[in-house]
Amino acid sequence: MTRYIFVVGGVMSGVGKGATTSAIGALLRCKGYSVTSVKIDPYINVDAGTMNPTEHGEVFVTVDGDETDQDIGNYERFLDTNITSVNYMTTGRVYMSVIERERAMGYKGKCVQVVPDVPNEVISRIEAAGKNAKADFVLIEIGGTVGEYENILFLEAARMLKLRQPKSVLSVLVSYLPVPSSIGEMKTKPTQHAVRTLNGTGIQPDLIVCRSVRVVDEVRKEKIGVYCNVAAEDVISAPDIQTIYEIPLLFDEQKVADRIFKKFGMHARKNDLAPWKKLVHTIKNAKREVKIAVVGKYFATGGFVLADSYISVIEAIKHGAWAHGVKPILTWVSSEEYETNPGKLKELAQFDGIVVPGGFGSRGIEGNISAIKYARMHKIPYFGLCYGLQMAVIEFARSVCGIADAHTQEVEPKTPNPVVHFMAGQKEKISNGKFGGTMRLGAYECELKQGSLARRAYGAKLISERHRHRYEVNNEYRELLQKKGLVLSGMNPTLDLVEIIELPRDKHPWFVGVQFHPEFQSRPLRPHPLFVSFIKAALVARRA
Repeated sequence: MTRYIFVVGGVMSGVGKGATTSAIGALLRCKGYSVTSVKIDPYINVDAGTMNPTEHGEVFVTVDGDETDQDIGNYERFLDTNITSVNYMTTGRVYMSVIERERAMGYKGKCVQVVPDVPNEVISRIEAAGKNAKADFVLIEIGGTVGEYENILFLEAARMLKLRQPKSVLSVLVSYLPVPSSIGEMKTKPTQHAVRTLNGTGIQPDLIVCRSVRVVDEVRKEKIGVYCNVAAEDVISAPDIQTIYEIPLLFDEQKVADRIFKKFGMHARKNDLAPWKKLVHTIKNAKREVKIAVVGKYFATGGFVLADSYISVIEAIKHGAWAHGVKPILTWVSSEEYETNPGKLKELAQFDGIVVPGGFGSRGIEGNISAIKYARMHKIPYFGLCYGLQMAVIEFARSVCGIADAHTQEVEPKTPNPVVHFMAGQKEKISNGKFGGTMRLGAYECELKQGSLARRAYGAKLISERHRHRYEVNNEYRELLQKKGLVLSGMNPTLDLVEIIELPRDKHPWFVGVQFHPEFQSRPLRPHPLFVSFIKAALVARRA
């Protein structure tokens, strides 16, 4: 029998529902059970592909080509498994399904109502995710916070499923306990109000995870228990910690899995937390540093820096560093700054490696190209991801091949030298206003060239990686690029598309660009081979 655990948020957004969901899932896996996770976004958008990354965060692409919320990436990293499109839903996607079913007479002439038909659609999707993964546990994270209009129908789905299967459903509230600096005391009242609000939807939390800047003491656990109608041991302390990968261990210390098993009438089948303990030990004890610059365009949002725009890239760099037992020091660099102040490029000399991640549009493009040229000329290990490959090809075409006006059709549609151009069929989709879910998405095969950096890193001839792009390297320029020294080390065997470029090792210690997104497949306990290889090169460069 599949068990369902709903995770909802209280007090404020961004409190850590995704990390909590992922950590509980990892802990249950360590106890011997199969787990999958579902993310519910309360937006009208059908998927995350059309959402602004500086507002919503990274768009994570699943192996089957769905553009999803970044929390799906968290689930994959913690559960070390591929999550597919059935595990992601939005308000827009749910309503679209209900309307399409109604138009096809799927309701057999009945009047279709918001309740119960919309919550029923949500429940059917949750159950399908469990069946698809053959999971013992399905964890469902509901976006937003209790008390919002946007997620009320998803909370209704949780209530209805609990009514149908009372012994198979639990609810977890992730709340926040502030410690006002002027008072110096941890306050429980906001959490009490959040629980009362959740009670108003017909849901009583079974566990309350309390986020705060420091550990929640027993006095406050007992107070929350009394006022929120839970046992004190069901109030879980989740203080700020050095790394999110420590959360499974933190929860295990407080017997979170045991509390869940007791409520479900179950028991642990095993207890294998050794890999997580080893990882956390490495993270906490790494002394040697590796300095990496991430040159991007989706960091700034008002007066703040939003690293969530590139969260998978950042985590993959960390995974690669920890594989070598070193501490990653990441610096966010806005590519736009290099356009307004080219003299700042010299700051890149202080880094052991440079990464240019994915992106779209013209903003900051010349800054990216300048940073890539600096990395190439000064032999700093460089890793370009998707957009980062395309910019590297443009820079090489301009600087080495002598094509001064080389460009991408994404920025200059009428450029006389489109070394990067539209993929087949993409121009028509854009012209017809078809933007959502129309890029080259999901996993595709890539054949690696013998003797290449990529081939040595992967240790295989044929690989599969996830994509998200509309543009590609123009095959008409392949002969010239190769003649001038660019190595095309990875090709799609079916479509004959360039997937990986490199510079020869006698020209540069480590210069690689990939058209795909390897960061989506990197896991803390199983780091991606290209990131491991990149960090190794950065460490060698640091010694030199």
